[in-house]
Amino acid sequence: MAADLSQIVKAYDVRGVVPDQWDEALAALFGAAFVEVTGAHAIAVGHDMRPSSPGLSDAFARGAAARGADVTHIGLCSTDQLYYASGALDLPGAMFTASHNPARYNGIKLCRAGAAPVGQDTGLTEIRSLVEQWSESGTPEPTDRQGTFTRRDTLKDYAAHLRSLVDLTSVRPLKVVVDAGNGMGGHTVPTVFEGLPLTLVPMYFELDGTFPNHEANPLDPANLVDLQRRVREEGADLGLAFDGDADRCFVVDERGEPVSPSAITALVAARELARHGGRGTVIHNLITSRSVAEVVRENGGTPVRTRVGHSFIKAEMAALGAIFGGEHSAHYYFRDFWNADTGMLAALHVLAALGGQSAPLSRLVAAYDRYAASGEINSTVDDQAARLSAIRAAYENRDGVELDTLDGLTVSAEDWWFNVRPSNTEPLLRLNAEAKDEPTMTKIRDEALTLIRS
Repeated sequence: MAADLSQIVKAYDVRGVVPDQWDEALAALFGAAFVEVTGAHAIAVGHDMRPSSPGLSDAFARGAAARGADVTHIGLCSTDQLYYASGALDLPGAMFTASHNPARYNGIKLCRAGAAPVGQDTGLTEIRSLVEQWSESGTPEPTDRQGTFTRRDTLKDYAAHLRSLVDLTSVRPLKVVVDAGNGMGGHTVPTVFEGLPLTLVPMYFELDGTFPNHEANPLDPANLVDLQRRVREEGADLGLAFDGDADRCFVVDERGEPVSPSAITALVAARELARHGGRGTVIHNLITSRSVAEVVRENGGTPVRTRVGHSFIKAEMAALGAIFGGEHSAHYYFRDFWNADTGMLAALHVLAALGGQSAPLSRLVAAYDRYAASGEINSTVDDQAARLSAIRAAYENRDGVELDTLDGLTVSAEDWWFNVRPSNTEPLLRLNAEAKDEPTMTKIRDEALTLIRS
Protein backbone atom coordinates (compact mmCIF):
# COMPACT_ATOMS: atom_id res chain seq x y z
CA MET A 1 0.00 0.00 0.00
CA ALA A 2 1.28 3.46 -0.89
CA ALA A 3 2.24 5.69 2.03
CA ASP A 4 -0.32 8.34 2.92
CA LEU A 5 1.66 11.57 2.84
CA SER A 6 -1.34 13.92 3.05
CA GLN A 7 -0.69 14.62 6.73
CA ILE A 8 3.05 15.31 6.48
CA VAL A 9 3.63 17.08 3.15
CA LYS A 10 2.70 20.68 3.88
CA ALA A 11 2.61 23.75 1.65
CA TYR A 12 6.29 24.55 2.18
CA ASP A 13 7.94 21.50 3.76
CA VAL A 14 7.61 17.96 5.08
CA ARG A 15 6.72 17.63 8.75
CA GLY A 16 5.33 14.86 10.94
CA VAL A 17 5.76 12.54 13.90
CA VAL A 18 8.65 10.02 13.77
CA PRO A 19 8.28 7.06 13.39
CA ASP A 20 4.44 7.10 13.42
CA GLN A 21 3.96 9.19 10.28
CA TRP A 22 7.33 8.80 8.57
CA ASP A 23 10.67 7.09 9.06
CA GLU A 24 14.10 6.48 7.49
CA ALA A 25 12.67 4.29 4.73
CA LEU A 26 10.46 7.17 3.59
CA ALA A 27 13.33 9.64 4.06
CA ALA A 28 15.38 7.61 1.54
CA LEU A 29 12.50 7.80 -0.95
CA PHE A 30 12.27 11.55 -0.43
CA GLY A 31 16.00 11.80 -1.21
CA ALA A 32 15.57 9.85 -4.43
CA ALA A 33 12.49 11.85 -5.45
CA PHE A 34 14.20 15.17 -4.68
CA VAL A 35 17.02 14.31 -7.09
CA GLU A 36 14.57 13.05 -9.70
CA VAL A 37 12.41 16.20 -9.62
CA THR A 38 15.23 18.75 -9.42
CA GLY A 39 17.54 16.91 -11.83
CA ALA A 40 20.36 17.58 -9.37
CA HIS A 41 23.79 16.06 -9.93
CA ALA A 42 24.88 17.12 -6.44
CA ILE A 43 23.08 18.25 -3.27
CA ALA A 44 23.82 19.53 0.26
CA VAL A 45 22.21 17.97 3.34
CA GLY A 46 22.17 19.20 6.94
CA HIS A 47 20.28 18.49 10.15
CA ASP A 48 19.36 19.87 13.57
CA MET A 49 19.87 18.38 17.04
CA ARG A 50 16.72 16.22 17.23
CA PRO A 51 17.44 12.57 18.12
CA SER A 52 15.93 11.36 14.83
CA SER A 53 17.72 13.90 12.60
CA PRO A 54 21.06 12.13 11.93
CA GLY A 55 19.38 8.88 10.86
CA LEU A 56 16.77 10.59 8.69
CA SER A 57 19.30 12.85 6.97
CA ASP A 58 21.67 9.92 6.31
CA ALA A 59 18.80 7.90 4.82
CA PHE A 60 17.82 10.84 2.59
CA ALA A 61 21.46 11.13 1.47
CA ARG A 62 21.57 7.42 0.60
CA GLY A 63 18.39 7.76 -1.46
CA ALA A 64 19.82 10.76 -3.30
CA ALA A 65 23.14 9.03 -3.97
CA ALA A 66 21.31 5.97 -5.32
CA ARG A 67 19.85 8.28 -7.99
CA GLY A 68 23.34 9.43 -8.94
CA ALA A 69 23.70 12.64 -6.94
CA ASP A 70 26.90 13.51 -5.09
CA VAL A 71 26.04 14.45 -1.50
CA THR A 72 27.81 17.10 0.56
CA HIS A 73 26.74 16.46 4.15
CA ILE A 74 27.29 19.52 6.34
CA GLY A 75 26.06 17.77 9.52
CA LEU A 76 24.73 19.79 12.46
CA CYS A 77 23.58 23.20 11.30
CA SER A 78 20.92 25.87 11.54
CA THR A 79 18.43 26.18 8.69
CA ASP A 80 20.04 29.41 7.49
CA GLN A 81 23.43 27.66 7.57
CA LEU A 82 21.98 25.10 5.13
CA TYR A 83 20.74 28.00 2.97
CA TYR A 84 24.27 29.40 3.09
CA ALA A 85 25.65 26.09 1.84
CA SER A 86 23.03 25.96 -0.92
CA GLY A 87 23.92 29.48 -2.01
CA ALA A 88 27.68 29.43 -1.63
CA LEU A 89 28.12 25.94 -3.14
CA ASP A 90 25.32 26.46 -5.71
CA LEU A 91 23.63 23.20 -4.70
CA PRO A 92 20.05 22.13 -4.01
CA GLY A 93 19.69 21.49 -0.30
CA ALA A 94 17.73 19.55 2.32
CA MET A 95 17.51 20.58 5.95
CA PHE A 96 16.21 18.07 8.50
CA THR A 97 14.33 19.94 11.21
CA ALA A 98 10.86 20.45 12.63
CA SER A 99 11.79 23.98 13.74
CA HIS A 100 9.85 24.78 16.92
CA ASN A 101 7.64 21.66 16.96
CA PRO A 102 7.84 19.17 19.88
CA ALA A 103 10.60 16.56 20.05
CA ARG A 104 8.69 13.70 18.44
CA TYR A 105 8.32 15.68 15.20
CA ASN A 106 10.82 16.01 12.39
CA GLY A 107 10.71 17.37 8.87
CA ILE A 108 12.55 18.45 5.72
CA LYS A 109 12.94 21.94 4.30
CA LEU A 110 13.97 21.71 0.65
CA CYS A 111 15.51 24.25 -1.70
CA ARG A 112 16.98 24.40 -5.17
CA ALA A 113 20.48 25.73 -5.87
CA GLY A 114 20.92 29.25 -4.58
CA ALA A 115 18.48 28.58 -1.70
CA ALA A 116 15.44 28.97 -3.99
CA PRO A 117 12.46 27.48 -2.11
CA VAL A 118 10.77 24.20 -2.99
CA GLY A 119 7.08 24.27 -2.09
CA GLN A 120 3.76 22.91 -3.23
CA ASP A 121 3.87 24.84 -6.51
CA THR A 122 7.62 24.51 -7.10
CA GLY A 123 8.28 20.79 -6.95
CA LEU A 124 7.00 19.47 -3.62
CA THR A 125 3.78 18.10 -5.13
CA GLU A 126 5.80 16.11 -7.70
CA ILE A 127 8.16 14.86 -4.99
CA ARG A 128 5.20 13.67 -2.92
CA SER A 129 3.70 11.82 -5.91
CA LEU A 130 6.95 9.97 -6.60
CA VAL A 131 7.38 8.96 -2.95
CA GLU A 132 3.81 7.65 -2.84
CA GLN A 133 4.34 5.75 -6.09
CA TRP A 134 7.63 4.22 -5.01
CA SER A 135 6.37 3.31 -1.55
CA GLU A 136 3.72 1.17 -3.24
CA SER A 137 5.81 -0.35 -6.02
CA GLY A 138 9.13 -0.67 -4.19
CA THR A 139 12.35 1.34 -4.09
CA PRO A 140 13.26 2.78 -7.50
CA GLU A 141 15.98 1.04 -9.46
CA PRO A 142 19.42 2.57 -8.83
CA THR A 143 20.87 4.60 -11.68
CA ASP A 144 24.04 3.59 -13.50
CA ARG A 145 26.09 5.96 -11.37
CA GLN A 146 26.24 5.83 -7.57
CA GLY A 147 26.72 9.28 -6.03
CA THR A 148 29.56 10.08 -3.65
CA PHE A 149 29.48 11.30 -0.04
CA THR A 150 31.55 14.20 1.31
CA ARG A 151 31.50 15.66 4.82
CA ARG A 152 32.03 19.42 4.97
CA ASP A 153 31.94 21.84 7.90
CA THR A 154 30.50 25.17 6.75
CA LEU A 155 30.04 26.89 10.12
CA LYS A 156 33.06 29.23 9.95
CA ASP A 157 32.39 30.15 6.33
CA TYR A 158 28.73 30.83 7.17
CA ALA A 159 29.73 33.06 10.08
CA ALA A 160 32.28 34.93 7.95
CA HIS A 161 29.71 35.57 5.24
CA LEU A 162 27.20 37.00 7.73
CA ARG A 163 29.87 39.19 9.33
CA SER A 164 30.82 40.53 5.87
CA LEU A 165 27.29 41.89 5.40
CA VAL A 166 27.19 44.10 8.55
CA ASP A 167 29.66 46.78 9.62
CA LEU A 168 30.45 45.84 13.23
CA THR A 169 33.67 47.83 13.56
CA SER A 170 32.22 50.61 15.76
CA VAL A 171 30.17 48.45 18.14
CA ARG A 172 30.61 49.47 21.77
CA PRO A 173 30.87 46.76 24.45
CA LEU A 174 27.49 45.16 25.03
CA LYS A 175 26.16 42.51 27.39
CA VAL A 176 23.89 40.10 25.47
CA VAL A 177 21.80 37.28 26.89
CA VAL A 178 21.02 34.61 24.27
CA ASP A 179 18.39 31.92 24.81
CA ALA A 180 19.03 29.15 22.29
CA GLY A 181 16.20 26.98 23.65
CA ASN A 182 18.50 23.90 23.40
CA GLY A 183 18.31 24.41 19.63
CA MET A 184 20.80 25.19 16.90
CA GLY A 185 21.49 28.73 18.09
CA GLY A 186 23.70 27.08 20.72
CA HIS A 187 25.79 25.71 17.84
CA THR A 188 26.00 28.84 15.67
CA VAL A 189 26.05 31.82 18.07
CA PRO A 190 29.50 31.21 19.61
CA THR A 191 31.16 31.14 16.18
CA VAL A 192 29.18 34.05 14.68
CA PHE A 193 29.75 36.29 17.74
CA GLU A 194 33.41 35.32 18.19
CA GLY A 195 35.70 38.36 18.48
CA LEU A 196 32.92 40.93 18.87
CA PRO A 197 33.02 43.22 21.94
CA LEU A 198 30.20 41.30 23.58
CA THR A 199 29.79 39.78 27.01
CA LEU A 200 27.73 36.74 26.07
CA VAL A 201 25.42 35.23 28.68
CA PRO A 202 24.33 31.87 27.23
CA MET A 203 21.05 30.20 28.15
CA TYR A 204 20.19 26.63 27.15
CA PHE A 205 23.05 26.28 24.65
CA GLU A 206 23.26 22.50 25.16
CA LEU A 207 21.95 20.82 21.99
CA ASP A 208 19.00 18.74 23.14
CA GLY A 209 16.16 17.90 20.79
CA THR A 210 13.93 16.89 23.70
CA PHE A 211 13.76 20.59 24.74
CA PRO A 212 14.07 20.06 28.51
CA ASN A 213 13.70 23.75 29.48
CA HIS A 214 10.97 25.14 27.25
CA GLU A 215 9.70 24.83 23.69
CA ALA A 216 12.04 26.42 21.18
CA ASN A 217 9.27 28.69 19.94
CA PRO A 218 9.85 32.32 20.96
CA LEU A 219 6.63 33.38 19.22
CA ASP A 220 4.83 32.06 22.31
CA PRO A 221 5.33 34.64 25.12
CA ALA A 222 5.62 31.84 27.69
CA ASN A 223 8.91 30.80 26.10
CA LEU A 224 10.43 34.28 26.54
CA VAL A 225 9.90 34.48 30.30
CA ASP A 226 13.28 32.96 31.24
CA LEU A 227 15.12 35.30 28.87
CA GLN A 228 13.26 38.38 30.11
CA ARG A 229 14.08 37.55 33.73
CA ARG A 230 17.75 36.91 32.94
CA VAL A 231 18.15 40.17 31.00
CA ARG A 232 16.87 42.11 34.00
CA GLU A 233 18.98 40.12 36.49
CA GLU A 234 22.15 40.59 34.44
CA GLY A 235 21.53 44.26 33.66
CA ALA A 236 22.09 43.27 30.04
CA ASP A 237 21.76 45.58 27.05
CA LEU A 238 19.47 43.16 25.23
CA GLY A 239 18.34 39.56 24.90
CA LEU A 240 18.05 37.36 21.82
CA ALA A 241 15.90 34.22 21.50
CA PHE A 242 16.22 31.75 18.64
CA ASP A 243 13.78 29.05 17.61
CA GLY A 244 14.74 25.38 17.28
CA ASP A 245 16.44 25.58 13.89
CA ALA A 246 17.70 29.13 14.59
CA ASP A 247 16.30 30.75 11.47
CA ARG A 248 14.09 33.13 13.50
CA CYS A 249 15.35 35.61 16.08
CA PHE A 250 13.29 37.50 18.68
CA VAL A 251 14.64 40.51 20.56
CA VAL A 252 14.13 41.67 24.16
CA ASP A 253 15.20 45.16 25.25
CA GLU A 254 17.20 46.16 28.36
CA ARG A 255 14.00 46.28 30.45
CA GLY A 256 13.13 42.70 29.49
CA GLU A 257 10.33 43.89 27.19
CA PRO A 258 9.84 42.11 23.84
CA VAL A 259 10.62 44.24 20.79
CA SER A 260 8.04 43.94 18.02
CA PRO A 261 9.37 42.02 14.99
CA SER A 262 7.79 44.79 12.89
CA ALA A 263 10.06 47.30 14.65
CA ILE A 264 13.06 45.06 13.91
CA THR A 265 11.91 44.83 10.28
CA ALA A 266 11.79 48.63 10.06
CA LEU A 267 15.18 49.06 11.76
CA VAL A 268 16.91 46.54 9.51
CA ALA A 269 15.16 47.97 6.43
CA ALA A 270 16.57 51.43 7.21
CA ARG A 271 20.07 49.98 7.62
CA GLU A 272 19.88 47.88 4.44
CA LEU A 273 18.63 50.89 2.47
CA ALA A 274 21.56 52.95 3.80
CA ARG A 275 23.94 50.15 2.80
CA HIS A 276 22.49 50.22 -0.73
CA GLY A 277 22.75 53.96 -1.22
CA GLY A 278 19.27 54.91 -0.02
CA ARG A 279 17.53 53.03 -2.82
CA GLY A 280 15.81 49.68 -3.08
CA THR A 281 12.62 47.70 -2.66
CA VAL A 282 11.66 46.26 0.73
CA ILE A 283 9.04 43.51 1.02
CA HIS A 284 6.72 43.25 4.02
CA ASN A 285 3.66 41.12 4.59
CA LEU A 286 0.29 42.69 5.22
CA ILE A 287 0.22 42.11 8.98
CA THR A 288 3.44 44.00 9.67
CA SER A 289 3.02 47.42 11.23
CA ARG A 290 2.37 50.53 9.14
CA SER A 291 5.65 51.69 10.66
CA VAL A 292 7.52 49.45 8.23
CA ALA A 293 6.26 51.10 5.04
CA GLU A 294 6.66 54.56 6.59
CA VAL A 295 10.28 53.95 7.58
CA VAL A 296 11.08 52.46 4.17
CA ARG A 297 9.74 55.55 2.38
CA GLU A 298 11.48 57.90 4.83
CA ASN A 299 14.78 56.21 3.99
CA GLY A 300 14.35 56.42 0.21
CA GLY A 301 13.04 52.90 -0.41
CA THR A 302 9.95 51.43 -2.01
CA PRO A 303 7.76 49.23 0.23
CA VAL A 304 5.87 46.33 -1.35
CA ARG A 305 3.08 44.57 0.57
CA THR A 306 2.55 40.80 0.17
CA ARG A 307 0.50 37.94 1.53
CA VAL A 308 1.64 36.15 4.68
CA GLY A 309 4.05 33.27 4.05
CA HIS A 310 7.70 32.89 3.16
CA SER A 311 6.98 31.58 -0.36
CA PHE A 312 5.26 34.86 -1.26
CA ILE A 313 8.04 36.95 0.27
CA LYS A 314 10.78 35.00 -1.52
CA ALA A 315 8.92 35.09 -4.84
CA GLU A 316 8.51 38.87 -4.63
CA MET A 317 12.11 39.30 -3.48
CA ALA A 318 13.32 37.46 -6.59
CA ALA A 319 10.86 39.09 -9.00
CA LEU A 320 11.56 42.66 -7.85
CA GLY A 321 15.22 42.36 -6.88
CA ALA A 322 14.27 43.52 -3.37
CA ILE A 323 17.12 44.15 -0.96
CA PHE A 324 15.26 43.03 2.18
CA GLY A 325 12.01 41.50 3.37
CA GLY A 326 10.45 41.03 6.79
CA GLU A 327 7.51 39.31 8.42
CA HIS A 328 5.87 39.92 11.78
CA SER A 329 6.69 36.28 12.64
CA ALA A 330 10.39 37.30 12.87
CA HIS A 331 11.50 35.90 9.53
CA TYR A 332 13.96 38.28 7.85
CA TYR A 333 15.07 37.89 4.22
CA PHE A 334 18.12 39.40 2.55
CA ARG A 335 19.06 39.76 -1.12
CA ASP A 336 22.71 39.27 -0.14
CA PHE A 337 21.75 35.97 1.48
CA TRP A 338 20.19 34.52 -1.68
CA ASN A 339 16.77 35.99 -0.73
CA ALA A 340 16.64 33.46 2.11
CA ASP A 341 15.69 34.15 5.71
CA THR A 342 18.28 34.43 8.45
CA GLY A 343 17.50 35.59 11.96
CA MET A 344 21.21 35.63 12.75
CA LEU A 345 21.90 38.37 10.20
CA ALA A 346 19.00 40.41 11.61
CA ALA A 347 20.51 39.95 15.10
CA LEU A 348 23.85 41.29 13.86
CA HIS A 349 22.07 44.35 12.47
CA VAL A 350 20.45 44.96 15.86
CA LEU A 351 23.84 44.64 17.60
CA ALA A 352 25.43 47.03 15.10
CA ALA A 353 22.62 49.59 15.46
CA LEU A 354 22.60 49.44 19.26
CA GLY A 355 26.37 49.34 19.60
CA GLY A 356 26.89 52.22 17.18
CA GLN A 357 25.22 54.75 19.48
CA SER A 358 24.79 55.32 23.22
CA ALA A 359 21.02 55.10 23.78
CA PRO A 360 19.43 51.95 25.23
CA LEU A 361 17.60 49.59 22.90
CA SER A 362 14.14 50.67 24.12
CA ARG A 363 14.84 54.25 23.04
CA LEU A 364 16.47 53.18 19.77
CA VAL A 365 13.52 51.07 18.61
CA ALA A 366 10.87 53.59 19.71
CA ALA A 367 11.38 55.41 16.39
CA TYR A 368 10.38 52.21 14.59
CA ASP A 369 7.47 51.18 16.83
CA ARG A 370 4.83 53.87 16.30
CA TYR A 371 1.47 52.16 16.78
CA ALA A 372 -0.49 49.98 19.19
CA ALA A 373 -0.94 46.40 17.99
CA SER A 374 -3.11 43.51 19.13
CA GLY A 375 -0.82 40.66 18.18
CA GLU A 376 -2.37 37.66 16.44
CA ILE A 377 -5.62 36.41 18.01
CA ASN A 378 -7.06 33.06 16.87
CA SER A 379 -10.78 32.25 17.01
CA THR A 380 -12.38 28.88 16.26
CA VAL A 381 -15.36 29.33 13.91
CA ASP A 382 -17.90 27.03 12.26
CA ASP A 383 -17.87 28.76 8.88
CA GLN A 384 -14.85 30.89 7.91
CA ALA A 385 -16.45 32.27 4.73
CA ALA A 386 -19.65 33.28 6.50
CA ARG A 387 -17.78 35.14 9.24
CA LEU A 388 -15.64 36.98 6.66
CA SER A 389 -18.80 37.94 4.77
CA ALA A 390 -20.33 39.31 7.97
CA ILE A 391 -17.26 41.45 8.62
CA ARG A 392 -17.30 42.74 5.04
CA ALA A 393 -20.99 43.64 5.34
CA ALA A 394 -20.38 45.53 8.59
CA TYR A 395 -17.65 47.76 7.13
CA GLU A 396 -18.07 48.05 3.37
CA ASN A 397 -20.37 51.08 3.45
CA ARG A 398 -18.60 53.03 6.18
CA ASP A 399 -17.14 56.40 5.18
CA GLY A 400 -13.34 56.52 5.14
CA VAL A 401 -12.97 52.74 5.31
CA GLU A 402 -11.26 50.65 2.62
CA LEU A 403 -11.39 46.88 2.15
CA ASP A 404 -9.00 44.61 0.31
CA THR A 405 -8.69 40.84 -0.13
CA LEU A 406 -4.97 40.34 -0.82
CA ASP A 407 -4.91 37.79 2.02
CA GLY A 408 -8.17 37.20 3.88
CA LEU A 409 -9.89 40.55 4.48
CA THR A 410 -8.13 43.77 5.46
CA VAL A 411 -10.24 46.67 6.71
CA SER A 412 -8.40 49.98 7.01
CA ALA A 413 -9.03 53.61 7.91
CA GLU A 414 -6.78 56.60 8.50
CA ASP A 415 -5.98 55.76 12.11
CA TRP A 416 -6.39 51.97 12.22
CA TRP A 417 -6.54 48.70 10.31
CA PHE A 418 -7.24 45.08 10.96
CA ASN A 419 -6.79 41.88 8.97
CA VAL A 420 -8.70 38.60 9.32
CA ARG A 421 -7.19 35.53 7.62
CA PRO A 422 -8.54 31.97 7.54
CA SER A 423 -6.22 29.15 8.56
CA ASN A 424 -5.63 26.66 5.74
CA THR A 425 -5.42 23.68 8.10
CA GLU A 426 -7.75 24.45 11.04
CA PRO A 427 -11.24 25.99 11.50
CA LEU A 428 -9.69 29.25 12.68
CA LEU A 429 -9.76 32.91 11.79
CA ARG A 430 -6.64 34.91 12.66
CA LEU A 431 -7.07 38.56 13.65
CA ASN A 432 -4.36 41.24 13.67
CA ALA A 433 -5.28 44.84 14.50
CA GLU A 434 -3.30 48.07 14.78
CA ALA A 435 -4.18 51.67 15.56
CA LYS A 436 -2.66 55.05 16.41
CA ASP A 437 -3.16 54.45 20.14
CA GLU A 438 -4.16 51.74 22.61
CA PRO A 439 -7.81 52.83 23.16
CA THR A 440 -8.50 52.94 19.41
CA MET A 441 -6.82 49.57 18.88
CA THR A 442 -8.81 48.00 21.72
CA LYS A 443 -12.09 49.33 20.30
CA ILE A 444 -11.34 48.08 16.76
CA ARG A 445 -10.02 44.72 18.02
CA ASP A 446 -13.13 44.10 20.12
CA GLU A 447 -15.48 45.12 17.31
CA ALA A 448 -13.79 42.66 14.97
CA LEU A 449 -13.76 39.85 17.57
CA THR A 450 -17.50 40.34 18.20
CA LEU A 451 -18.18 39.88 14.48
CA ILE A 452 -15.86 36.87 14.25
CA ARG A 453 -17.28 35.10 17.28
CA SER A 454 -20.97 35.97 17.03
